[in-house]
Amino acid sequence: MASLPEGLLDAGVWFRVEEAATAASVRRTAERLAAELGMPESRTADLSIVASEAAGNLVKHADQGTLLVRPVRDEDPAGIELIAIDKGPGMSDVPRSIGDGHSTAGTLGIGLGAIVRQASWSDLHSVPGRGTVLVAQVWPGRAPAPAWAAGLTRPLTGEPVSGDAYAFRTADGRRQVMVCDGLGHGRLAHAAAQEAVRVFRGAPAQPPAALLDLLHRTLGHTRGAAIAVAELDPDAGLVRYAGLGNISGTVLSPGGARRGMVSLPGIAGHQRRQIREYDYPLAPEAVVLMHSDGVVDRWKVTDYPALLSHSPQVIAATVLRDAGTRRDDAGVLVARLP
Repeated sequence: MASLPEGLLDAGVWFRVEEAATAASVRRTAERLAAELGMPESRTADLSIVASEAAGNLVKHADQGTLLVRPVRDEDPAGIELIAIDKGPGMSDVPRSIGDGHSTAGTLGIGLGAIVRQASWSDLHSVPGRGTVLVAQVWPGRAPAPAWAAGLTRPLTGEPVSGDAYAFRTADGRRQVMVCDGLGHGRLAHAAAQEAVRVFRGAPAQPPAALLDLLHRTLGHTRGAAIAVAELDPDAGLVRYAGLGNISGTVLSPGGARRGMVSLPGIAGHQRRQIREYDYPLAPEAVVLMHSDGVVDRWKVTDYPALLSHSPQVIAATVLRDAGTRRDDAGVLVARLP
């Protein structure tokens, strides 16, 4: 078997899907990842259908379609996630589009219905004129509970790896998330970000400011990074936040309200004047959005009806599609109270 594309067993691989040949490459890549992860043949066959239909829909119906194939892990064995993103035309009636027999391209119209049936879990959001985001997971056995946090990264055009990274964990009951942006681009920025992920995941349970201080002290051998850490506390109805450098953190409410969270100047690993932790109210229906400076803030929740009721994956992919730049690495993380 040919070697897997770089990054597939880590952050996944992005495809620009505009031709049938690329759709076939998506299916083959998903199957190769399934073989690498030891997925049973029956579920690999289901995955093949999901990948073929998701990529085929982008070719037949979408503008500027892209698709991410990546592993997802809860406990061993891992599953596989596909995220299909396009910029239009969008669907005005999602339930009808999912039903078998509905087609706008003269086909049998079974694509979305087949994805929903064969996937272990799926989510879809679409806005006419803006586009569609579809997320589908295939697991070897029973799917775990939907994730309370998820993220996406995309490298600068022309770079094989991204200098942006994210991570989330539950440590002694603390639900904590991190976003980091390795200084610069390319492999050295990627190495700094991955070191931050490693330290964050392995650190003892402690408040965000203490975690950020630990990250600062352990990244001195790397290029350094902008980093922010947040903790969602459902009992207190708060998000606790500490950041160094140009990572944006925002609390989003379904009504359109946005509350920015403060990151202080600095570079984790190299320059630090102070680390401070701030508390912000977090209503049950609100979400925490964090992103690197490869994502701009010029978008409004109210332009995306019911978006915040969808999964963190769908929210993150929508933001990356409409607010991510191609002139920089881009990373987005979304978290919500369970």
